[in-house]
Amino acid sequence: MAGGAIVASGGASRSSEYQGGLTAYVLLVALVAACGGMLLGYDNGVTGGVASMEQFERKFFPDVYEKKQQIVETSPYCTYDNPKLQLFVSSLFLAGLISCIFSAWITRNWGRKASMGIGGIFFIAAGGLVNAFAQDIAMLIVGRVLLGFGVGLGSQVVPQYLSEVAPFSHRGMLNIGYQLFVTIGILIAGLVNYGVRNWDNGWRLSLGLAAVPGLILLLGAIVLPESPNFLVEKGRTDQGRRILEKLRGTSHVEAEFADIVAAVEIARPITMRQSWRSLFTRRYMPQLLTSFVIQFFQQFTGINAIIFYVPVLFSSLGSASSAALLNTVVVGAVNVGSTMIAVLLSDKFGRRFLLIEGGITCCLAMLAAGITLGVEFGQYGTEDLPHPVSAGVLAVICIFIAGFAWSWGPMGWLIPSEIFTLETRPAGTAVAVMGNFLFSFVIGQAFVSMLCAMKFGVFLFFAGWLVIMVLCAIFLLPETKGVPIERVQALYARHWFWKKVMGPAAQEIIAEDEKRVAASQAIMKEERISQTMK
Repeated sequence: MAGGAIVASGGASRSSEYQGGLTAYVLLVALVAACGGMLLGYDNGVTGGVASMEQFERKFFPDVYEKKQQIVETSPYCTYDNPKLQLFVSSLFLAGLISCIFSAWITRNWGRKASMGIGGIFFIAAGGLVNAFAQDIAMLIVGRVLLGFGVGLGSQVVPQYLSEVAPFSHRGMLNIGYQLFVTIGILIAGLVNYGVRNWDNGWRLSLGLAAVPGLILLLGAIVLPESPNFLVEKGRTDQGRRILEKLRGTSHVEAEFADIVAAVEIARPITMRQSWRSLFTRRYMPQLLTSFVIQFFQQFTGINAIIFYVPVLFSSLGSASSAALLNTVVVGAVNVGSTMIAVLLSDKFGRRFLLIEGGITCCLAMLAAGITLGVEFGQYGTEDLPHPVSAGVLAVICIFIAGFAWSWGPMGWLIPSEIFTLETRPAGTAVAVMGNFLFSFVIGQAFVSMLCAMKFGVFLFFAGWLVIMVLCAIFLLPETKGVPIERVQALYARHWFWKKVMGPAAQEIIAEDEKRVAASQAIMKEERISQTMK
């Protein structure tokens, strides 16, 4: 099948030489690091909830509040079409996009732990201080911008760190831990919003609790081990090997460590500026396009439109504020449960299968939502949706969330973190996260205006994009399941389409890969002889 699993020459036998497996220590390390996903998840989940709270609306968005209270001759689809509200939602992602430029430099020069710690500090400062005590819209936006810097740093470094510490056979499962904690953050935000919905200034607590995941990430940065890849790159080879041995639970890590050393020898002469330049050469263009397009597709499933605006959407469709917030909790619970399925299946069925199956599920759900609203709610809406129809829309949205949560959600973070070579990995993952934030900004800024202009057709719009995504996953995405992270580039060099994009560089990459395998096997042989003599 086009775009199927293509294992580089010697890849299967080579990976079988890797010793060690899923130890309790690496599970603990991955669990602590993955908590960084709560930064993005909590913020995504809390935003739409506080935007539907009456006290928050009266203070910051009085036009929206008045529009909800009055009978106006406009479609209910347009209730929340407000530029300031859209800026409140999307400003975080614009700041996150900018922070990715600096996060790649910090990650490569100061280490993965430093990026996590700095991201946690931004989140604590913004969530605990600025947003919780905001007095006007300007202060609120400043807090969102600071949160964006923290989210940008965390989103760039955590998936990369997880891919580097995970054993290759469980890389998908551990990396998806990041997305799992994104969904847990969304669920916690929904529960907090529902719990404080009737409190005086309850929205301040909702926004202020963003400091908690920031604190967790900061503490994690203090106690976690540094990535072996980074330590070897900085010349701390012995320390890097000791950490790798501890992660794998064995001292017999010759094959994997030799591959890391070989990759570092290629990466070390390349400066950060050269790393950025290299991304745009034919040699690395397949990985760059894959990671960027996956981020585009992830956002154009419509997921953030749903997550940001579930409370707003149900309020627009006639649900009371409390019911809208409760619906958010239901959606959040489905999100967490379905992401757990991805944790179990990604290393069993592979990335492509989940993207294809999940894309089809999401497409059918979007079609069902659009058709249902078109038939029952029409172009201009009614005062309220019948309860069975409202419940049906919620069920369809939950099906969409489930399909996304075991496919395009976790794979959107996993695949970019595992396809770049060591010398381009910080810059490459930064570009991927920049793409994620860019398209999140576009959707966050545009969705309520699209809902107002296109009505139920906005769901059909996203369904159309989902068809394109499924086709691209079938024909253009190599399967990286079970391929050691340092050998993924050779996978692209053998792919029917991407080798044409690479041009002559494809054969060079294949030759380098075979040479690297031979060199690391020679190193292993020498170490075994040395151990035998001892």
